[in-house]
Amino acid sequence: MTNETVPKTAKLTLGDQEVDLPVMVGSEGEVAVDIRQLRAKTGAITYDPGLGNTGACLSKITFLDGEQGILRYAGYPIEELAQKSHFVEVMWLLLHQQLPTTTQLAQFTHDTTYHTMLHENLKQLFNSLPKDGHPMAVCAAAVGALSTFYQNPGQNTPEQNWIDAIRLLAKMPTIAAYSYKHSIGQPFMYPRNDLGYAANILHMMFGTPCEKYEPNPVMARALDLLLILHADHEQNCSTSTVRTVGSSGANLFASVSAGISALWGPLHGGANQAVIEMLMSIRDGKRTAREFMELAKKKDSGVRLMGFGHRVYKNYDPRAVILKKACYDVLGQLGRKDPLLDIALELEQIALSDSYFVERKLYPNVDFYSGIIYKALGIPMEMFTVFFAIGRMPGWIAQWLEYHRDPEARITRPRQIYMGPTARSYLALEKR
Repeated sequence: MTNETVPKTAKLTLGDQEVDLPVMVGSEGEVAVDIRQLRAKTGAITYDPGLGNTGACLSKITFLDGEQGILRYAGYPIEELAQKSHFVEVMWLLLHQQLPTTTQLAQFTHDTTYHTMLHENLKQLFNSLPKDGHPMAVCAAAVGALSTFYQNPGQNTPEQNWIDAIRLLAKMPTIAAYSYKHSIGQPFMYPRNDLGYAANILHMMFGTPCEKYEPNPVMARALDLLLILHADHEQNCSTSTVRTVGSSGANLFASVSAGISALWGPLHGGANQAVIEMLMSIRDGKRTAREFMELAKKKDSGVRLMGFGHRVYKNYDPRAVILKKACYDVLGQLGRKDPLLDIALELEQIALSDSYFVERKLYPNVDFYSGIIYKALGIPMEMFTVFFAIGRMPGWIAQWLEYHRDPEARITRPRQIYMGPTARSYLALEKR
């Protein structure tokens, strides 16, 4: 739809009341009814569990069309960015909604390279935590702790916000790698300023002080691609969390720490680990892929198909299309075979030809193939979601910054429909 074909107002009838509510049209034709005055005019509110039909903000960062399977960062199709761009450039794009000039990219690359070191005292935080603690919990704690190292009285000024954004983008890979090294009892590896963003992550993850580690360029490019595909995805659970916490006036580090905790959930960022566990159970079990899919159709079987379907996409996730091809490319270039990929392809073929899954619009999503690539890179399953967090960092920061630039931004405070007991008198303990 366009502004010319959409009515300016929507008429709501509530009993004997009639109110006109403004209608808004987004740049890609999305239509929204502005209900900000609904309660003031009628005393009524809307009911939308999960907020799946509620537009909570105006944004210029990411466009997502789930019905058509479209994902664009500031207008640029994800397919073009995956093929032609690299993660540092995509970070700038999300933060500014424009591609950088040569000078801007050079400065930004310098800044996100030369601020990667952590304060030495922060190492004590890692060492104080149990080695078997989940790396996502460790990362959330470390990012939150950055607030104590960078206590800025001028918080939420544009200049200070940009400094903190650079710090987070640069230091998150170091925090992630340290969380892994702590879990396996190896010494922390300092970042190297001569390496690119993805290559530096691999160095800090897999290098040791015993000998020089040179990241495989094929692995670095594969990781860079994964980070691009995870960089932003509109108002998902973790992004909404970052915006919500930021709406209270909390600083960027505290807001992003909350986002990491939200991403940790198995229904959000933890899904790629669940996919690998599912594929391994088929590989190691006695069921064939087809038998597994038949069980997945039965609600009481206890078998759940992971990596298919999406809250927004009702078509093939465009990121999954890219990653499916990348699986072949990465495994081929590394000279490896993974039987899990064969199982995944068989599951996909079954799902796309079975009316049960087709009618429910259960297509592969980004989690279905990303875990296979992470596994090929040697990244352990418990770190999959941590790498998701590294990739999502520029999106979280861009959304947080956008919120603070919005003159209409208010503290997030949803309403509720109370369904509990009505007013009643207190009874003394001996009369109950």
